[in-house]
Parts: sequence; structure tokens; C-alpha cells
Amino acid sequence: MKAVSVVTIKKELQHRSSEELMELCLRLSKFKKENKELLTYLLFESHDEAGYIETVKQELDQQFNNINTDSYFYIKKSIRKILRNLKKYARYSLKKETEVELLFYFCATLKDFKPSIKYNVTLTNIYNRQILSIKKTVKTLHEDLQYDYRMMLEDLED
Repeated sequence: MKAVSVVTIKKELQHRSSEELMELCLRLSKFKKENKELLTYLLFESHDEAGYIETVKQELDQQFNNINTDSYFYIKKSIRKILRNLKKYARYSLKKETEVELLFYFCATLKDFKPSIKYNVTLTNIYNRQILSIKKTVKTLHEDLQYDYRMMLEDLED
């Protein structure tokens, strides 16, 4: 089965009643965890962005604490998984400030991680790519925020 375009879906949804829309949303939430997470964000957490960021940071801390540090192989796999989740949570928000805050937190946590990422090229490259991503995103923000984030970047790069 081929999926139709978003425009077509939007036109069709305009002809549905609010009860039908609610049923469609509930049915959609049953099929994928990401759909349910997005609905949770939109319904319960989108009004409090700072609270959402703190919740994600706590989850990141928990994931960092659960990393198997026996070998760099396991560390790399876990770090990639954490970064994938972080990007997903940032995508739910659609706010560049949220993405930057989460990436700053990820990089700061990764920099302080034991065993050090300096001894592994892959982990160092992941860290450096995220720093570049932060720089690129910061350029699109308001000038005052750019200044604040550049100061934070300088602290992170030292």
C-alpha cells in the first residue's frame, strides 16, 4: 500500500468530525511508540518547554549511567543510541533552542564521561560533529541567544 501525501491527508481530515479525529489519533498512537511519544509531548509537555528539557536531561543522565563501560565498543553503541533518542526528542519540539540546549547537555556529559572519549577516535568524532551541529544551529537563532550560546560553546571547547 502506498501512502498518500500530507496535503491529501490534511484535506481529508478537514472533512472529519472532532470525534472521528480523536479516534484516528488514538488508533495512530497504538501503532508506534514514537507516535505515542509525540502525542504525549503535544498534549502534556509542549506548554512547558523548560520542564520538557529537564525531563529529557534526566532521561539522558539515566541512559549515560546505564552504559556498559567494559569496552569502547559497548560505549560507542550506547552513545549512538543516546544521541538518536536525543535527536528524536528535539524533533518533537521543533524549537531550535531546545535542540541546542539538549546538544549542549549531551556534549558536556560526554566530555566528562569516564573512561575519557579522548582515547577513542569514533567517540571524539561524534563529539566534534555535535559541536559543529550546535554551531550551525546557533547561527539561525536570535543575536542575543547566539552570544549566550557562543559563550557556552567556548567553555565546552576548552
